[in-house]
Amino acid sequence: MTTQKSGNQRDGTVAAAEQNGLPVADPWAASVDDVLETLDVGRREGLDDGRVARARERWGLNALAQEEQRGWFRRLLAQFSNLLIRILLVAAALTAFLQEWIETGVILAVVLVNAVIGFVQEGKAEEALRAIRDMLSPTARVLRNGKRTTIDAAELVPGDILLLDAGDKVPADVRIIESHGLHTQEAMLTGESVPVSKTAEPLPADTPLADRSAMAFSGTLVTSGQGRGVVVATGSRTELGRISGMLSEVIEIKTPLLRAMDKFARWLSIAIVILASVIFALGVLVRGTPVAEMFMTAVAIAVAAIPEGLPAILTVTLAIGVQRMARRHAIIRRLPAVETLGALTIICSDKTGTLTRNELVVRRIATTCGNRAITGTGYSAEGRLVPTRDLGASAGDDAPPEATDEDHAEDPADEPVRVALRAMVLCNDAEVRPATQDANEAGRAEDGREHDSADPAASGQAEEWTIEGDPLEAALLVAARRAGVDDHALRAEHARHGVVPFSSELKFMATLHDARALGADEEGLVVVVKGAPDTLIERSSHQREAEGAVDIDPPWWTGRLEEMTGSGQRVLGVAIRRLDHAPDDLAEAVTDLEMLGLFGFLDPPREEAISAVAEAKAAGVTVKMITGDHAGTARAIAEQLGIEGTDSALTGRDIDTLDDEDLARSVLDVDVYARTTPEHKLRLVRAMQSHRAVVAMTGDGVNDAPALKQADVGIAMGIKGTETAKEASEMVLADDNFASITRAIREGRTVYDNLRKAITFLLPVNGGESISILLAVLLGLALPITPVQVLWVNMVSSVALAMALAFEPAESNVMRRPPRRTDRPILDGFLIWRILFVSTLFAVGIFAAWFWSQAQGFSEEASRTMAVNTLVILEIFYLLSVRTLGSPIRSWRDLWATPLVRAAIVLVLVLQALFTWAPFMNTVFATEAVAFSQIIRIFGAGAIFLVLLEVEKAIRLRIVERQQALA
Repeated sequence: MTTQKSGNQRDGTVAAAEQNGLPVADPWAASVDDVLETLDVGRREGLDDGRVARARERWGLNALAQEEQRGWFRRLLAQFSNLLIRILLVAAALTAFLQEWIETGVILAVVLVNAVIGFVQEGKAEEALRAIRDMLSPTARVLRNGKRTTIDAAELVPGDILLLDAGDKVPADVRIIESHGLHTQEAMLTGESVPVSKTAEPLPADTPLADRSAMAFSGTLVTSGQGRGVVVATGSRTELGRISGMLSEVIEIKTPLLRAMDKFARWLSIAIVILASVIFALGVLVRGTPVAEMFMTAVAIAVAAIPEGLPAILTVTLAIGVQRMARRHAIIRRLPAVETLGALTIICSDKTGTLTRNELVVRRIATTCGNRAITGTGYSAEGRLVPTRDLGASAGDDAPPEATDEDHAEDPADEPVRVALRAMVLCNDAEVRPATQDANEAGRAEDGREHDSADPAASGQAEEWTIEGDPLEAALLVAARRAGVDDHALRAEHARHGVVPFSSELKFMATLHDARALGADEEGLVVVVKGAPDTLIERSSHQREAEGAVDIDPPWWTGRLEEMTGSGQRVLGVAIRRLDHAPDDLAEAVTDLEMLGLFGFLDPPREEAISAVAEAKAAGVTVKMITGDHAGTARAIAEQLGIEGTDSALTGRDIDTLDDEDLARSVLDVDVYARTTPEHKLRLVRAMQSHRAVVAMTGDGVNDAPALKQADVGIAMGIKGTETAKEASEMVLADDNFASITRAIREGRTVYDNLRKAITFLLPVNGGESISILLAVLLGLALPITPVQVLWVNMVSSVALAMALAFEPAESNVMRRPPRRTDRPILDGFLIWRILFVSTLFAVGIFAAWFWSQAQGFSEEASRTMAVNTLVILEIFYLLSVRTLGSPIRSWRDLWATPLVRAAIVLVLVLQALFTWAPFMNTVFATEAVAFSQIIRIFGAGAIFLVLLEVEKAIRLRIVERQQALA
């Protein structure tokens, strides 16, 4: 009867769990026995073949679902969905209809180049999913039928007993049932690099992902220890699988530039169709021109109005931005992301390694004899032990004070600190070695030769070290060296007589040494204990003071601990116990301890990140920190970085209590988010985008991939980033440095400015050509410029000159103005006026050259040669005005331009000379050579043209200034 009741309960539990798509609901919250009973498996026997077959039938293979991928042909066709490209294809078809094969070939070449570039850049989502699948472990060691066996990881099923050892990649989500110093590296899921200790003890059901110490997750790495776990989720039901599912569901958002260009192309298409239709109707109905002749004329006008070079200019301008950003350590994977960076309004940044150095250092040492700081940053020899301010100081005062002459004097209070440091060296498994040693060993391993290494001391630089082992333990060794403790000699002279490895259950590590290891001149042994401060305080009966051991004052230690954790520090305690002889059980001897001190660790902010946050703020870009670390640490680092809104930090649990609407209402007011999961990051990005914010998201782990893909600009870390994160991103930081983002924003804004300049330069040329042809038709005149000549101007001289604008340097105020509104069209009121104004001047110039040439008795071919040369030379003078679109030309330096602009002008003049005087060009373009003196006259007209442009610009800028003053 009892057995039947138990079976019913198990069936009910399984049914409830399976409703959520899992064999066990919240396995971390259930005891080990309950989980094993629910899965109907014994911890020593594992599953038998029958139960494996039934589980595989129910849950399937331990593999991520694969979506159907687009073939290369479909990807290629997708490149022609851009409206500007379609307009060019229509133009190619029309010119082919008119048998203008040169024009057709040139236009198709432009289309093909753009299509190839887009084709190569495609496939981001498929590559990201493939990178996730590659992270799965290929094999797994399990218990089946009471025997240990190695199987393909894809064959794992819920209920399998999995055996874990250091170096293993966890192949599925498992509930820990035994842990012997088991630690896993979960940075790919949580973003935090410190290994996580695992335990079999159950946890509350609402425990955040980063704190689920009773679980080991698929794709993570076992860094130390051993353990066993029961598989509770496989395939797409694992945490890794859920991230893969979120990644495949994210809909890619068009960049602001592509949206603006689409809108611009739609209006341009409508305008061209209307213009050509009106011309066709007027010619046929009003002037009685034959339909066939008028159709060809309408096509000529359409070709003249299309800016054939614009797609190429857009691609080249973005590509130049890519090259500039690459020199600043920002690698762009998708061209449109270049400009999107310039429109950013929010940067969501991870903390560890991006805003901080990802190098834990001992920042504070608290003893009853005083507080000390260790100066220096990172893993270098530079630094020493110095007095520090009271630990209750604000987090912003974290940096130790500059050392004075008094700091070099011996302080009696330093001795207890050095004793504590010696203890931390002894109770430590990490290693610190010179970086040059690692480099030389790597070189010898590579080619068997000795490699010379530069002496850092000889070069005046501090020696750099590399670490092996736990980062906290390595930071203790670095601190000891800076305080003058020789860790190698200390360990060599005082070997361990026993050790208790750290475990989640004990929360401490203990080692046994002879008493002289800590400097005491006495016989006997000493137990050195390092671990969680509250555990050590509870196990201590005494504390070290200057005069020796006295009764412990627990409130004093607790107060210091709260002050240190409140300022965002991770804290470890150290204590000792003196013994006459070795104990039978060292763990049992960890009582009646003498408390020595507390060590506060911090991953300090990058100095350049602090200035970069300030620069972003000046540019109107908000920086938000989204981290998997604890809220106290996140707030402290954010305050040091200058990130605002640290008082109202939200944790993952807080986010879980908010629906999407509530989250959207609060997301802009909060700048610090802690203990976040992949779902939280994705929801936060979407909430910000609901306010039309342009969001950048940084990340390095698999957990960041969905949010990276959802963001307008996903930014992956190049050094510590996973392939999954890189494939889901638009930009990769080669140096993992936040400051590179602000430099990229500067380049992105410059790219957009230069693109507007190029459009402002190109469209009036097309406008002038279209007006000239339109007036010629209405007045019944011969065309002053033919379609093939229009194409020469549009694809050669205009493109060459506009290309030079892509290389223009940043405006002086580029990072002192707010981000542009993404709903702002590329052609605003000013640009529309400028295009109409300059188009009219170009048309006047074309007709003036045509009529003057006709009056001089020139042939139609020679007259058109003069008209085309007039248009091109006026373009050159217009280029000089467009370079300073937001300010008048004030000096010869403004007029003289950059070397690239001068080179473009020379190139166009050479090409135009060929157009005018080369016989083969005369044949192709139906032109006729004219006297050189006639061309010189045009330059005089160009100077007058430039003066008119600058007068208009000065008047317009003065009107804008008055409007701003009144506002």
